[in-house]
Amino acid sequence: MRGLDFTVEAGRITGLLGPSGSGKTTLMRAIVGVQKLSSGSVRVLGRPAGEPSLRHDVGYVTQAASVYTDLSVAANVRYFGAMYGVTAADTEEAIAAVGLQQFARQKAADLSGGQLSRVSLACALVASPKLLVLDEPTVGLDPVLRAELWQRFARMAAAGTTLLVSSHVMEEASHCSSLLLLRDGLLLAQLTPAELAERGHSSDLELAFLRLIQVAESGPDSGPAEPDTQGPQ
Repeated sequence: MRGLDFTVEAGRITGLLGPSGSGKTTLMRAIVGVQKLSSGSVRVLGRPAGEPSLRHDVGYVTQAASVYTDLSVAANVRYFGAMYGVTAADTEEAIAAVGLQQFARQKAADLSGGQLSRVSLACALVASPKLLVLDEPTVGLDPVLRAELWQRFARMAAAGTTLLVSSHVMEEASHCSSLLLLRDGLLLAQLTPAELAERGHSSDLELAFLRLIQVAESGPDSGPAEPDTQGPQ
């Protein structure tokens, strides 16, 4: 990755969007302090990324579910919550937030892939982090559950949590306040969904993103993208 320079606004949902292999996971790992940097610097909540004092303030949910499969849902959330001194009520609230109350006593090994992902999210939520970094949290989930999670993310942002959410599904861009568009390790743009639609000359955000990529690959002298002749979608 190279040439990245951006700031994430507090108390908002920022979408990190780009095709597989564009560098989304590497960037997120750098932000949470587990990716070694060869150059440059990353500051999180005013401190260097990875600083020990950030451990209570930053939550990170990886693509693969990070839970103990031999423990129940509740036991997993209690375990991670114990590191932050949370209460039993906090544990119950985190489980309820991801809609797993009826599975609280069930072993994680017996859950579906989508349910495991929600357990990982509950383990991150229980600490009430100031910054929540989510690496493609909706992959493999059905449309109803995806919608419910985005509603939950919106409520968290409204309550003051800063969220950085990666995705390769461009339709999810509309849920974000700001977008970071990555392609081959480069930051093509930081803009709002409305600005993406305007610059890409299409209300279809995936098509708009593809047009930005075409312009970037053609060089600065290629001119603006062709306007959308299909009309509103």
